[in-house]
Formats: sequence, structure tokens, C-alpha cells
Amino acid sequence: MVARRLSIIVPARNDAAALERSLDHLAQLAGIDCAEIIVSASGDPGGSERVVSGRGRLLQREESSRAALMNAGADAASGEIFFFLHADSFPPRDALRLIDETLSDDRIVGGAFEHVFVERDWRLRSISRINRVRYRLTRNYYGDQGIFVRASTFRRMGGYRNLALLEDLDFSRRLKGIGRSVLIPVPLQTSGRRFLARGPVRTFLFIVWLLLLHTLRLDTERYAERWRGPADCPPGSPWPRGRQSGTAEPRGKRDRIGNHHD
Repeated sequence: MVARRLSIIVPARNDAAALERSLDHLAQLAGIDCAEIIVSASGDPGGSERVVSGRGRLLQREESSRAALMNAGADAASGEIFFFLHADSFPPRDALRLIDETLSDDRIVGGAFEHVFVERDWRLRSISRINRVRYRLTRNYYGDQGIFVRASTFRRMGGYRNLALLEDLDFSRRLKGIGRSVLIPVPLQTSGRRFLARGPVRTFLFIVWLLLLHTLRLDTERYAERWRGPADCPPGSPWPRGRQSGTAEPRGKRDRIGNHHD
């Protein structure tokens, strides 16, 4: 049983199909009747209204960055715990109990779950294993691991910074400065559709490049449109052929990552 009220906040951008699958899955979680579901959506208002109707609260926003959508959802949330879930992610059936039990320790301010891809593709399994080593060592989590945090801590931190990408990595790093951040050793499944649509190896190399820039405190924002895709398309849509405006990439990386398909 979940003792404290928990708010599940789902950001979605032109992603009604994935959102519907996630909401179907959330309905099967133990303790979901005691939780609050808030979908913070941008684009495709008709599709979002159709899939959310009767299953949660829908906030339709003009902002399209994930950080802005999650902050808007948190502003409207009433729970003591915030659980941020991507529209293509599927938490374990007892996720709410696991989060509540984890935060029963007052020293813990938040954390995330283990990561695994839904699709059975050897390249995705390899990427997940590499990522597992990274976050177990650093305790820096991605949003597709289902980041959870005490509402009071989230507000104290000022929420997610207004970043166009890597807002999850920035948040989890700052979270460690507030208190203890933990990894729940149970996998949360996430679709690898972005990797499969764009080429798993090429997409992984692009992430490594972004992480390198982020670590060196160099600009990553100019790559946001490249990572997210056009604002009127679902996240993770295949990269278009040729260089697009606002998606500049370094010489050498550009040919390996962006201009052709597998």
C-alpha cells in the first residue's frame, strides 16, 4: 500500500499513441487509485484529450521542452512525491510502493530505477549495459529511468532548469547536492524507438558527444532540435536527410551521426 500521495507527471509532445500505451500500463500499477496522474502536453490537443480523458488531468501547454512541461505538471501537482515518467516508459507494477518505501528514509530525497529497453535488440541491450555502468557509478540519472523526488525537495531546487535537453542529467546532479539520491534496483522499461528509428550506434554516439560537451561545460543547447526532432513531430522521429537549420554539428561528427540512415 502507498502511504503518501504521489503525483505521476508525464510530459508528452505530439505523442498520443505512446501516451496511450503508458496510461494503459499505469492503470495496472498497484496503488494507482491513490496516485494522481498529470499529463503535461504540447501539440496534438485532440489526440491528447482523447487518450487522457477520464484517466488523469491534462495540461495543454504551448512550451514544448520537456523541462517546461514537467515544471508545469509539478506546479499543478498536489502529491508529496513527484514521479516523472516519459510517455514511452513503463514502470514496474509495484513502482509506487517501492518509491514510497525508499523515501521512508528521511535522508533520501529522490532517485530513479534501473533502465532497460522494451525491444529485444542486441544493440539496445548493449547500450543499456553501458548506461547501467555509468549511472551506478555516478548516480546521475536519465529521465527514462523514472526520476522521483520529494515535492518539497523539488521546490527547494527550483524544479528543472530551463534547458532544451539534458535537463534530467542536470537535475539528478543537483539533487545529489541536496541529499542522498538512490537507485532502486528494479528495471523500468523504456521504448528504444528513438534509437531504432535513427540507428542505435549513431544515436548512442550522439549521446556520448552531448555528454562530453556537458561534462566540459560547453554548449549543448544548439543540438536540442537535432535530438528532439521537429516540434510538430513525435519525439525520436527519424533524422531527416541533410543538415537542418538550428542543428549544427561538429565537423566529422556530422557525417557519422546525422546525414544518412542505417
